[in-house]
Amino acid sequence: MKTVIYYFTGTGNSLAAARKVAAALGETELVPIASLAITPGTITPDADRVGIVCPVYDCGVPVMVARFAERLDLSGTKYTFAVVTMGGMGVSALHQLNRILRERQGRGLDAAFAVTMPGNFPPLARPPEGEKCEKILSKADKRFAEIAETIGSGRSVSPGFAPISGLVKALTYGPFAKGTHDASAAFSISDACTGCGTCARVCPTGNIEMPDDRPVWNQRCELCCACLHFCPTEAIQLHVMRGTKGRGRYRHPDLTVADMEAQR
Repeated sequence: MKTVIYYFTGTGNSLAAARKVAAALGETELVPIASLAITPGTITPDADRVGIVCPVYDCGVPVMVARFAERLDLSGTKYTFAVVTMGGMGVSALHQLNRILRERQGRGLDAAFAVTMPGNFPPLARPPEGEKCEKILSKADKRFAEIAETIGSGRSVSPGFAPISGLVKALTYGPFAKGTHDASAAFSISDACTGCGTCARVCPTGNIEMPDDRPVWNQRCELCCACLHFCPTEAIQLHVMRGTKGRGRYRHPDLTVADMEAQR
């Protein structure tokens, strides 16, 4: 059975999830959601199974992912699933995707999964390091194997009951979604910047330009923070909540600059 997995990633957790599930299922195509963002119109996958894999932002899905889901035509699909990766809570993101698909298709997700992975939003909490990080990743890998087995067998899995996650989403996701594209104003660059351009290369939306070898953020930010985490000198800071100076950085150990560039 042919499978297409659409994914969005900022620090590699969701790409790692998509790859693990795809490898176990076999005959699976991985398609970056960001590569479809500039293409107007309906998206009709040529596959029997369709999956969406993405991170959780403010207990919902990234804005780009929500808009992508609204454009999906799954009329020819037999089985639809979603996997969200999260540092804390976020099952409500699965309910959001399920609702979008129901409104668009008249049917929702056949299976929905939430997997804990290393948190990577430093303004909220320092990313885990060392052995703690490795344990989280190892546990997640085992979970991906279980998820792939469930998908392969065609079993149904509901998103589950998540009242606290739903409450947090109700309070925070609206302002996040409304302001995310303007979040560029919250980034700054220090004199530690070497002008290497890595931030521009890894941005999945192509939001960063490099005039005079200094990054400039435009109005297509998704707050994935890839620029923040990939900067080799930690010259980029995000000025929200507790800020990011001295609060650590994270990206999945298998993620490369080339992986990020491949999203566009």
